[in-house]
Amino acid sequence: MSSKNLIEEWRNRKERTKKEHQKFLKKLRQQKGKRLDELAEKTHEAVFKKVDCLDCANCCTSIPPIVNKTDATRIAKTLGMKSADFQQQYLLQDEDGDWVMNSSPCPFLQEDHKCLIYEDRPRACRQYPHTNYYEFSKHLNLHAQNISYCPAVFHIVERLMRQV
Repeated sequence: MSSKNLIEEWRNRKERTKKEHQKFLKKLRQQKGKRLDELAEKTHEAVFKKVDCLDCANCCTSIPPIVNKTDATRIAKTLGMKSADFQQQYLLQDEDGDWVMNSSPCPFLQEDHKCLIYEDRPRACRQYPHTNYYEFSKHLNLHAQNISYCPAVFHIVERLMRQV
C-alpha cells in the first residue's frame, strides 16, 4: 500500500477505531519493558518504510511543538535573529508553562510540506512521534493521543495489535 493510501486509510478509520486503540494501549501498560520497546522499534521501522511524512505533515499543521531554550537559541541563530526577538515573534507560553510555537500550522512549514528550519528544528519535532526509540512503553498515553494526529502512529498501533 502506498504512503498516500495509508494516510487516507488513517483519515477514514482513526475516529472509528479510537476506543479500540486506547483500550489496547491501556492493556500494553501491563507489558511495558524492553520486549515491547524492541517490537515497537521494528514496527516503527516497517511503517516508516511505507509512510512518508511529506505526504501528510498533519503534525506540523495541528500540534504546536514545545520549543526549549536551546531550540530557541539555535533557531534564532539560523534565522539571524536575537533569541528574545525569536521568542517574541514565534513563541507563546501554554497552559502548562511550556514555550510553544504561537501558530498552527507551523510558520516554518512550506507548501511542499518541507520544514524551512529542518536541520535546526525543535527537539520535540525531531523526536515526534516518539515511536522510534527504546522508550515506546514510556509514552503509551501520548501514543493514544497521537493516533488522531499521525497516520504512522495509527499504523504502528494497528500492527502491534496484530502482533501482541
